[in-house]
Amino acid sequence: MDISRLRSERLRSHRLTAPAASVVDAAAHMTATQAQEFWGGRWALAARTRGELRLSGVDAEFERGRLIRSWTQRGTLHILRPADLGWLLAVTGARQEKQYAAPLRNAAITASTLTTAERAVRAALSGGNRLTRREFAEVLQAAGIDTAGMRGNHILVMMCLRQVTCLGPVVPRDGAPSRDQYVVLAEEWISDATAPADPLAEMFVHYIASHGPAGVADFRWWAGVPLGMARAAVDAAGDRVVEVEQGLYTAAGPRPRRSALPEVLALPPFEEYYLSYADRSVPCPPEFTPTVGPSLQGLVRPVLLADGEVIGAWTHSVAVGRHHLDPVPELFTPGAAPAPAVADALARFARFITG
Repeated sequence: MDISRLRSERLRSHRLTAPAASVVDAAAHMTATQAQEFWGGRWALAARTRGELRLSGVDAEFERGRLIRSWTQRGTLHILRPADLGWLLAVTGARQEKQYAAPLRNAAITASTLTTAERAVRAALSGGNRLTRREFAEVLQAAGIDTAGMRGNHILVMMCLRQVTCLGPVVPRDGAPSRDQYVVLAEEWISDATAPADPLAEMFVHYIASHGPAGVADFRWWAGVPLGMARAAVDAAGDRVVEVEQGLYTAAGPRPRRSALPEVLALPPFEEYYLSYADRSVPCPPEFTPTVGPSLQGLVRPVLLADGEVIGAWTHSVAVGRHHLDPVPELFTPGAAPAPAVADALARFARFITG
């Protein structure tokens, strides 16, 4: 497929040129939106929503229980609807736990430790309670569990992978956007959860609908599953996906209707349009991918996009007293986009993050 057409079709699948009616609709469409950097995940969904959503509007959906965050795949935090957590972890949970075995062993966290932790956490959270991460660690310490180093975080990850807990409402932060969420009891926070007949096939169909045209290798990377599972997902998806070109699939049925696209888009760190493929040279010229990332530390920079192509990056601080400062662009090629268009894209983000 011609690269310009491929970019155009992916922009539409990502809801970047066909925005969703609400941020919850955007989250439902994306299924699981990368949010290791919490402000970035919230902006990713706002950028896929009609109108000019503000940060406070996204955070309100976490408070209402319509959005959560958890480790859904690849050992990485994603934003999703509560109803989707169970069936996603039915595909990825056991594999993530297996991959987490070495860190747990190195931190001397045993099965008995996790049993004690679960008992203490359930008791502390039952009845609609919520805990900050610091309070979560204090609950563990009161139960006789050492939380030094990364032990407390490792235990939190395991509690989320086992669907004991998830990350819910946003913890307020004075003078800057919040970077944290309350830990809540998953069984009290999640309602209307219905498991699909074949979660693996469902995951592939959702991925293609929100990221296609894409192939088996792309899904394998995004879902964090072995190649054999990825191939099985394609077979199980049946006629819900269509092979538009050899090895490239798109969703069957009507596509979302496009709307006007700003000349330049400013998208967040770990942006799904860039990151969630085995081959990232489609959205980004190969000579620039080392600059965007992932870096040796696993970081992926915020990007500037024109006609579906990465033309630059940008920086912004969400530190106390700095989040109101203007984002700073870095064009990879001088003149890659008109300066006013770049300024407009960054201004839209600035209105979001301060609102």
